[in-house]
Amino acid sequence: MARMIPSRSPEALESLAQQRAGAKLGWYVHAFFFVVVNLLMLALSRHGFGQRPWSVFPLLGWGVGLALHGVSVFVLGNGLRERLVRRERERLQRGRHAP
Repeated sequence: MARMIPSRSPEALESLAQQRAGAKLGWYVHAFFFVVVNLLMLALSRHGFGQRPWSVFPLLGWGVGLALHGVSVFVLGNGLRERLVRRERERLQRGRHAP
């Protein structure tokens, strides 16, 4: 069965492209600050506060958040939601209204 891709106006395509590029840029900024802040915390724990051990818990917690942000941008944001909505719309149009 051939997949039908809905045509979009140039304005709609530009808007979608802007939205997706903004989401990816947001993740890159998030990742940059993740690296900078965690390296700063590591350096301070090693050199700034004597022999105080560095805790990896902030790194792990923030890493989970960064990973989830990445999934939402690079996996779910690449049309998965649009495909699911399209399938559901087609199912409803065929008359299968039961949950």
